[in-house]
Amino acid sequence: MHIVTLSDPTSSVTAQFVPEAGMIGTSLSDDGVELLGQRRGLDAYLTAGKTMGIPILYPWANRLGDNGYTAENKTVTLTPGKNGVRADPNGLPIHGVLAAYPGWRITAQSENELTAELDFGAEPQLLASFPFPHVVSLTVRLVRRTLSVRTAVTATGDVAVPLCFGFHPYLRLPDAPRSQWTIDTPALRHLSLDPRGLPTGESMHQAPASQKLGDSTFDDAFDCVEDGAVFALSGGDHRLEVHFENGFSAAQIFAPPGEDVVCFEPMAAPTDALRRGGYRCATPGETAVAAFSIRLQRIHEIANTFPN
Repeated sequence: MHIVTLSDPTSSVTAQFVPEAGMIGTSLSDDGVELLGQRRGLDAYLTAGKTMGIPILYPWANRLGDNGYTAENKTVTLTPGKNGVRADPNGLPIHGVLAAYPGWRITAQSENELTAELDFGAEPQLLASFPFPHVVSLTVRLVRRTLSVRTAVTATGDVAVPLCFGFHPYLRLPDAPRSQWTIDTPALRHLSLDPRGLPTGESMHQAPASQKLGDSTFDDAFDCVEDGAVFALSGGDHRLEVHFENGFSAAQIFAPPGEDVVCFEPMAAPTDALRRGGYRCATPGETAVAAFSIRLQRIHEIANTFPN
């Protein structure tokens, strides 16, 4: 399987992506120090859809509230185990249908940039779960210690395409224990979730915050994320910032027990929006774009920029 390595022309940062495995990002390293959670590894992603690195969650992020939905006047029945649908422990469809999907085609490549696209509308198996013909293009670029991820969705049929996708970057800080990591978040609206992880309809405003992770765990949902919002994880000599550049109005923060990873997940719409509404669309003939970036900083370098 061909792994594409990107090199930052301005630093020692490198990134790796695997187009044949769902265009997943498998590595983001700084001078040889790995900053993405490897979890069970690429093989488990290929064989069982177990996420690691930076997977795309498409065409919906997180879970749906039932094995079916009606969107843009189309009613769809989903069957876990068929047509790319995977179920969470409660039997709910989770993370879309493109886990490790091999149909991505490289359309452009250079030392520090890669573009691959998938003609979703040409794949009957995919259309069975999401009957909205379109082409999705993913461009990743590495420069100035920043990995940029740009998704473009072009509606190729006569029906609008709901935009409910997202990404699941697993971040890690290998030079500090998890208990000493600090999480910084912008102003958000915190969505209450039921025991199945679905929004209850209740919410509350959350002011910008900074907190030590300690032994806390998270699987929390948010919306009202403004373009340009920054989430950050810092500890030891690293600070990792996830910038929600544009098109990602919702987020999930995931810090599971027993794992040294934190995820700030960019989402184009909140959990279960494909069933409940509240998403934007790419209209026929239109290309809709969403972008986020991960910026790597060395804390000692940040400190040295400020004179005593």
